[in-house]
Amino acid sequence: MTTTAPQVADAPVKPDTVSEPADTELTPDKAVTLVQRVLMPRPADPLKVRSLYLDEENSPVRVRQDGRHSGTIVAGAEVSFATYFNAFPASYWRRWSVLDSVVLRVTVSGTCRIDVHRSKADGESMHVTGVSHVGDDERTVELELDLAPFIDGGWYWFDVTAESDTVVREAGWYAPQAPAEEPRLAIGICTYNRPVDALAAARALVEDPAVLERLSLVTIADQGNNHVKDAAGYAEVKAALGDRLHVVEQPNLGGSGGFARTMHEAFTRSDATHVVLLDDDIMIEPDSILRARAFAAYAKSPMLVGGQMLALQNRSVLHSMGEIVDRETFFWTNAPNTEYHHDFGKETLRESPDLHRRIDVDYNGWWMCLIPRAVTEKIGMPLPVFIKWDDAEYGLRAFAAGFPTASLPGTAIWHLSWGDKDDASDWQAYFHIRNRLIAAALHSPHKHGGKLFREMLKADLRFLINLQYSTVELHHRAYRDFLAGPEALFSSMPQSVVTAREVRATHADGKVLPSSADLPLPSMPTAKAVRFRRIPVNPLQIGKTLVKALVHNARPVDPENMDTPQLNLAFQDAQWFLLSRLDSATVGTADGRGVTFRRRDPATFRRLAATSVQLLRRMSADFPELQRRYQAAAGELTSMDRWTEAFEEWGYQRV
Repeated sequence: MTTTAPQVADAPVKPDTVSEPADTELTPDKAVTLVQRVLMPRPADPLKVRSLYLDEENSPVRVRQDGRHSGTIVAGAEVSFATYFNAFPASYWRRWSVLDSVVLRVTVSGTCRIDVHRSKADGESMHVTGVSHVGDDERTVELELDLAPFIDGGWYWFDVTAESDTVVREAGWYAPQAPAEEPRLAIGICTYNRPVDALAAARALVEDPAVLERLSLVTIADQGNNHVKDAAGYAEVKAALGDRLHVVEQPNLGGSGGFARTMHEAFTRSDATHVVLLDDDIMIEPDSILRARAFAAYAKSPMLVGGQMLALQNRSVLHSMGEIVDRETFFWTNAPNTEYHHDFGKETLRESPDLHRRIDVDYNGWWMCLIPRAVTEKIGMPLPVFIKWDDAEYGLRAFAAGFPTASLPGTAIWHLSWGDKDDASDWQAYFHIRNRLIAAALHSPHKHGGKLFREMLKADLRFLINLQYSTVELHHRAYRDFLAGPEALFSSMPQSVVTAREVRATHADGKVLPSSADLPLPSMPTAKAVRFRRIPVNPLQIGKTLVKALVHNARPVDPENMDTPQLNLAFQDAQWFLLSRLDSATVGTADGRGVTFRRRDPATFRRLAATSVQLLRRMSADFPELQRRYQAAAGELTSMDRWTEAFEEWGYQRV
């Protein structure tokens, strides 16, 4: 087998015209720096997961893989690389990078044709250019492609049509110039009693030679009592990284404390220019680390680069393309023109017009997020808030200082689905509310919080008629702690989770039982239960049901329903229009591992409702002063020196 020199057109191909470069006019070696490898699926990946890498609809058999970077396409087949992990998100590079063009480099053998396509922001696709290869000799093709037409959205991809069996290997998207500076990369993993998961993430990185070569430091903040150093696989990770591995055992300080530790290690104990924060309950595509690094290297100015989240339990599903914070309600939501839970196993990238527009975000979750040293030097460390809102607040703070965030398609991890969690109503509800209020005090443009407090009152009433008194009790604790001001944030941090769990346990709905079988059989006759389960569907029915619910919650409870549930409800059936008219019910937990026994208590309902109104009214009135206090304290709360003092005070051990 012979090999010819890499080849490319003299100038970037203009995507608005179809062109085919002549072999005699091709110029070699335009591909300078690899920014995105083309990946094959893992050998054991099911068909749905393969759809993230290959579109094999026009192939009679699957592509035969030889590792992650080489595959054989059988004669007569056409395979498209218009997929989540292999298409090139050109619009993001057009918007945020210094590049004017990108180079597709593909090495092939076998008689075949390579065709490059692009999409517009509305999902319309068009042919750009193509090249044919004849024979079994191996040939490397380079095509330089213009980034100009992608200001609003669009991707590049390529298809391979095989006349004979064709091997595609070492394909990738390249920059035609070297970056001004090569980023020195640190990884930060925060874990609490998930040593196997944390090590699995680290092992995935070190087992990829291209990733391992570019790691200056890997820090694992170990915050549990089931330690990483004692888990199977630790020795292998340690052997691969040597002195580049820092495992720091410290008290449980939540996500903000764990990630703050990894940032502290990266920027005080190494020369890293960027740190990538990774959650522990993830599965990672290692090339995502290199893609985030490359994007940062070519960014016009320092910026945060986020990885998107795929669902670990359903791996072809993209959770969201990006998220923002609604400044009116001060709550996070999906960014405009995005959809939650897109399944690539059902709709390919080419079949999904909504996935081609460029999405601008306010922040990226810290399941995967790259943060430059320059950003931390300017805006400081995370807030000491244990969990929830630390990532969103940091993104808002960075943006205010001139550092944007991009949630980069094709750069992603798989994360445990939110569907197995109900963290808005369990002990974490305290952190959801308190930290949302703190973030609003720091960043809300509204003097009295906009619609924030009205939305919180509506949420409290919804939880109350759902018989979730423990959640509202946690909200009240959050309101009072927010009103107390920022002074105690650091000192309360190690004990805050214990306190939240204790508050939740003061009500029956805050205690998880193994099964509804541990209680008497439900007392409500089946026919009546069917009527209760009818969903109000129009405004008149909804209004009548709500009035009945409020009246019912003021009435005395039938003593027979105190110890015997009226109904056994699945988690998804526990809706307000049903629970609000009951005296008692068991409700399955979100993860399906147990039930809670919810019992109506009119006195508790009245007390908690009155307290919500009182505290929310007070916060609304005092919000300008609270904003002043929190904004004045923000500099110290997020300073590297203050975090250093806190770490010394709380104690830690380097392994």
